[in-house]
Amino acid sequence: MTPESLYHQAIGEHGFVPDPAQAVAVSALQACFDALNQGQSPQGLYLWGPVGRGKTWLMDLFHRCLTIPSRRQHFHHFMAWVHRRLFQLGGTADPLKALARELAGEIRVLCFDELFVSDIGDAIILGRLFQVLFDQGVVIVATSNQPPDQLYRDGFNRERFLPAIAAIERHMEVLAVAGEQDHRLHPSVQHQRYWVAEPGRPGALEAVFQQLSGQAPGSTQPLQLGTRQLRVVRYCEQAVWCRFADLCEQPLAAMDFMALCDRFGAILVDGIPRLSGEQREGRIARGTEDGAARVAAGDRVLPTLAPKDDSVRRFIALVDECYDRRVALYLEAEVPLEALYTQGYLAFPYQRTLSRLREMQLQRFA
Repeated sequence: MTPESLYHQAIGEHGFVPDPAQAVAVSALQACFDALNQGQSPQGLYLWGPVGRGKTWLMDLFHRCLTIPSRRQHFHHFMAWVHRRLFQLGGTADPLKALARELAGEIRVLCFDELFVSDIGDAIILGRLFQVLFDQGVVIVATSNQPPDQLYRDGFNRERFLPAIAAIERHMEVLAVAGEQDHRLHPSVQHQRYWVAEPGRPGALEAVFQQLSGQAPGSTQPLQLGTRQLRVVRYCEQAVWCRFADLCEQPLAAMDFMALCDRFGAILVDGIPRLSGEQREGRIARGTEDGAARVAAGDRVLPTLAPKDDSVRRFIALVDECYDRRVALYLEAEVPLEALYTQGYLAFPYQRTLSRLREMQLQRFA
């Protein structure tokens, strides 16, 4: 198997639609694949573009063909592993360098899906981690919705992330996969997993849960999730049913959603409100403690989030996790899918979420 052979097979035998931008990316992936098989150390690849252009699919074709040690992970999973490993390496003289060398000793190729940096802690870590991995000869292939120079744009202390951007541009070929087609929207058999609640009528998720549980009543006891207890409507061996307020308005993290997807093949969420919210103007963070005086060198503009933005972040993380793990996500909301989040500070990352939710309404997602 080679990336090019699998790509042409998908077009010739499985009804995939030819895409010139994808063809260019496949050629680059094939060249990287050939160089690796010949024992060379090629540049990595950074595939970026709008949602639905097939970036993840192309990277997965490449990864399936590899016969050398490699790792393919969603970016959130990789960063969760990095933080956990750094904690375990506490007391080591240079834990980040030790981690990078350890990883380089295990793999030749690292494939990242959905590289998106929004956290200052991750930004600082990546600035050095990427450079050490490249120095150790690890080839990185990544997908993203943004070009490298737009990553963590306007982020706090972004200068700490600039070394990572420089390393990406130096060690990876940057390719735009930005064809005109959103391949997720090609015709397919519909399989409804999103409903609009109708006041005074029974919710759709009751019947969904009964089908998934085989008519078993399930438990209404709180679900132990690590050190937390998650309130549920009901859960059984196959599925968990929660209210949005209990799942996305509580201080849960990506690790908690990973744990849910580890345990259940289906997640049901009801009571989802309209998530959009008007943004307030940003405020200036002063360089002095009391903010009484303007100190130009220390001033920075901080975006003021709308009240629901924390819950929207968690909702995005939940959708990403379910999509990446192929866990069925059944949702019941106050408004139609297209009206769920239409404006706000998180509008850019939500574009990917909306595209994924649309694809989750297709039979082929199951």
